[in-house]
Amino acid sequence: MTSTALKRPVCILGLGLIGGSLLRDLAAADHPVFGYNRSPSGARAAAGEGFDAISDLEATLRRAADDNALIVLATPMPAIPGLLDAIAEFAPDCGFTDVVSVKAKVWQLVQERGMADRYVGGHPMAGTADSGWEASHTGLFRRAAWVITYDHAPDADQSWIDLWTEVVHLIITVGAEAIPARVDTHDAAVARVSHLVHVFAEVLAVVGDNGGALAQSLAASSFRDSTRVAGTQPALVQAMCETNADAVVAALDEALDMLHDARDTLAKPHPDLSALADAGYAARVRFEARHGARAESVSPVKISSRPLLRLHPGTEGWITQLRHAESLGGRIEIF
Repeated sequence: MTSTALKRPVCILGLGLIGGSLLRDLAAADHPVFGYNRSPSGARAAAGEGFDAISDLEATLRRAADDNALIVLATPMPAIPGLLDAIAEFAPDCGFTDVVSVKAKVWQLVQERGMADRYVGGHPMAGTADSGWEASHTGLFRRAAWVITYDHAPDADQSWIDLWTEVVHLIITVGAEAIPARVDTHDAAVARVSHLVHVFAEVLAVVGDNGGALAQSLAASSFRDSTRVAGTQPALVQAMCETNADAVVAALDEALDMLHDARDTLAKPHPDLSALADAGYAARVRFEARHGARAESVSPVKISSRPLLRLHPGTEGWITQLRHAESLGGRIEIF
């Protein structure tokens, strides 16, 4: 039988879009959960809706220590070093995870503080361009990919394996799908499908705006869809892209090569954009087929299009299984 029981109370630090939605989902599942928000107004708004939330970090972490809670860091990257220091001081025995969109930098900070045996990295691939408690809602993570890292696994003891298992249970409890990945491969992947998208959205938004009132009046769904994430708070875009700069630059270089080729062919007397148009169309078809969005897909539409691997954490060969799942972009279940 698949085990999905989340045993520990959950303490969420940061009640914005992701942290707030996680709080809502866990509460809806009748799981013990409480949270902290730096902004008193955000904490009051959550409490006003009946959730267990305050704006006192020390008190929240002392409670987490007393309850042996699983701590979730759900703030932007700039706040992570201070939260790690606070955990070390007020909840030194608690295991913790995070939802930051860049994993290598968080892993570095954790290692520098000697906290690797209490940390499991995470990143839900879910969200909107909005932020803050008011943007949070139930069901945000339903069927979303939620990366769980395992770089510490080769050196892990049973307590870390138990913590890792609890994070998988957390992911499954809110309806997401646990996708294992190491920090570097995660960061390289999200640079291509998330961070580069933000860079392009900003550029497209500025180019469209530079077209003046007529261009803005004529802008329709293609412009709206391709610039949606440009509505994200600028500080959040900076944090994710600047912290993952090397991987974003590699993806950007690849994209710039294609854009320069497109520019050169369009500047010729007889423009021919067929190569890029055909390649882009084929890539989009593959994406839609993988996600079950095309009726003509050779694979039947399933509850999830991600391959499923069943896992017994800590048993012989389990790390090899994780690497196999990572190579497939596959989801895991715990037995």
